[in-house]
Amino acid sequence: MHPAPIFLETDQALLLERVGDWPFALVVAVHEGRPRAVHTPVLAGADGSLRFHLAKSNPAARGITESRHALIVFSGPHDYISPDWYGIDNQVPTWNYLSVEAEGPVSLGDHKAAEAFLGDLSGHFERGLAPKPAWTMEKMDRAALDRMIAAIQTFTLTPERFEGITKISQNKPEDVRQRAGQALKAANGDPTLASMMERQT
Repeated sequence: MHPAPIFLETDQALLLERVGDWPFALVVAVHEGRPRAVHTPVLAGADGSLRFHLAKSNPAARGITESRHALIVFSGPHDYISPDWYGIDNQVPTWNYLSVEAEGPVSLGDHKAAEAFLGDLSGHFERGLAPKPAWTMEKMDRAALDRMIAAIQTFTLTPERFEGITKISQNKPEDVRQRAGQALKAANGDPTLASMMERQT
């Protein structure tokens, strides 16, 4: 996490919205004394729980299974900010970004939970592909599906720490931040960050 308190984001509803917008996350665990990191899509529940899956053979999965604890990092939009864009002297380059971190205990799902998760996961993303007919697990041979499900482990993390970073140059005067946001937009930078920087506070 960025150490500056001005960038800390604790609005739970906003953080869950970010998880929904950028669900492909980095999961971090410890296995055999080493940090292990792996990327995977994550689904957030209305209660704030976070569900994901990993191959059972993955060292990160083994670490989570043993410790029943994990850290999940979601990276949202981000972009380089040139000091020239501020229009004031003695500035340095920086990187603006949105992120979420969730840390806490993890429970393990059984075969039935894994199948339900895969159905929820595919259903969630297939909806965005309409008008294409949605893919469903019913298209799979049952034996083949069961073999694939047996190779994965599903997890549910209940966050004890759920916070993020909103770094959009809000440590600068408003007109300076807005000017930098306009320059970022003109440079075809990330539109989400540019709009947030331009917005009146």
